Amino acid sequence: MLTSSKKIAILNASSTINEASKEALDAALIYGSYEQTTSLFFQGEGVRQLLNNQNVEIVSIKDYLKTMAALEFYDIENIYACKASLAERGLKEEFHLDNVQVLNSDDFSKALHQHQVILRF
Repeated sequence: MLTSSKKIAILNASSTINEASKEALDAALIYGSYEQTTSLFFQGEGVRQLLNNQNVEIVSIKDYLKTMAALEFYDIENIYACKASLAERGLKEEFHLDNVQVLNSDDFSKALHQHQVILRF
């Protein structure tokens, strides 16, 4: 029996503190639990999701960012941040995740388009 597996990219382009960001993380964990090759991409306002010391309590959303620590257990190891998005916001590369790869715009686009499915949140 042949099985077909597509590479899935979850593109986070929304700000940190919203339901779409939580749904993106949930989707990544679901795909990971079914052993689908899943990568996370952070671009635009989405790069803020990677930053240390965030206060999600101010908008009454459960601190789903702690769940990101579980990514490695789901074999989600490819996590990318857009360098231009960080620079545009004056943000440093100090993330609450250890294995984030910061890519220039061209490399970010190339990595994203190596996936057959791209889900944008």
